Amino acid sequence: MSRLELSIAWRYLRSRRGSKLLSLISMIAILGVTIAVSALIAIIGVMNGLQTDMREKILIGSPDIRVLTYGEDMIMTDWEPVLKKVARQPGVVAVAPFVHTQALVQSNHHKYRETSFVLGLQPDGPHVAQTTSIRTHAKAGDFTFATLDGKHRGAVLGSKLAERLNVTPGIDSINVMTANVNKINPITGQPDVVIETYEVTGIFETGLYEYDNGYVVLALDAAQHLAQLGQGVTGLEVKTPSRWDAAEVATRLADSLGMPFRVLDWHQQNNTLFNALKLEKLGMAVILLLIVLVAAFNIVSTLVMVVTDKTREIGILRAMGMPARSIRRVFFAQGLVIGIVGTGLGLVLGLSASILIGQKRLIPLDPVVYFIDHLPVATEPLDVTLIVLASLVVAAVATIYPAVQAARLYPVEAIRHE
Repeated sequence: MSRLELSIAWRYLRSRRGSKLLSLISMIAILGVTIAVSALIAIIGVMNGLQTDMREKILIGSPDIRVLTYGEDMIMTDWEPVLKKVARQPGVVAVAPFVHTQALVQSNHHKYRETSFVLGLQPDGPHVAQTTSIRTHAKAGDFTFATLDGKHRGAVLGSKLAERLNVTPGIDSINVMTANVNKINPITGQPDVVIETYEVTGIFETGLYEYDNGYVVLALDAAQHLAQLGQGVTGLEVKTPSRWDAAEVATRLADSLGMPFRVLDWHQQNNTLFNALKLEKLGMAVILLLIVLVAAFNIVSTLVMVVTDKTREIGILRAMGMPARSIRRVFFAQGLVIGIVGTGLGLVLGLSASILIGQKRLIPLDPVVYFIDHLPVATEPLDVTLIVLASLVVAAVATIYPAVQAARLYPVEAIRHE
């Protein structure tokens, strides 16, 4: 593209006496591209942020892989040989047993009861496998579950659950009750009920409402007794080198263990949630891409009006010997300038909005509904690159029709145009 063609394109874009309307329309076209690109960058960043933040917080208490069983009562009774076999598999960094059940929780100083999940883990120690990062989120106390009697009869509660029960570590205790519907008392005809008292030894806070609002963590043996599992466990938690290795390691474990075991990686454990977030991101991208297409129509209308307004000038240029392909390039350059300027401004505006929303936490959320307390933003370089390229391609395609129409004008008819 020659300097003459660029000069003519720039001249057509500038505001001149008698052509201020076209200049205004050009600015509107640039503004349309700016808004479309900035909105697309900001919203895709928000969707990425929601997905990333949700994933990170879920994996605080959920391991990379869970090994469960289809056996009787879904209980893994002879779990120690399975644990050793799993530990020998390539890609397994750590493995530990866990217990997961539901219970009624009551503070020792009032009658209010709360339904909660009970998670049984091995107490902290030098040789205890760390399969999740929940132990690092202790707000008060720790996960040793140590009590004054020298036993591991402590309980670590989620921060919001502890707040509702009004309990303080080292001072209060809780009563936990479970019922086993598979074991019926022959005298009363009621399910066997276990009621135990545990000292509150810690509080954890993950930032994920589901954990903080409804989880009680006990020592493994205490949870086994409470869930009436005997020496059995619910399953095994497995940690891999990275969460992205989990699917491959889970496949190998499933092939190695066979029936009656089932192996679920972190994505399968939360499959519905992550698929919903992925679908929302795709739908939002498609909707916002339509805004880019609307901006492209603005470019088309702007160039068509320029062609109409500059018909006589185009005829003079053709009469002076400028070929049709140069005329096409003039209008292609004009549309491309609109696209580049609009995309550049949109890029700056979108990234600035993403940084402000993400770092300043400008948009708070209700954690009861959304599981998180603010709107997170995670801007991916690949997404930004694709948005910029898509905007430029759409802007370039939008110039084709008006550029071709301008190049088809006959010099004599164009000069005689009124």
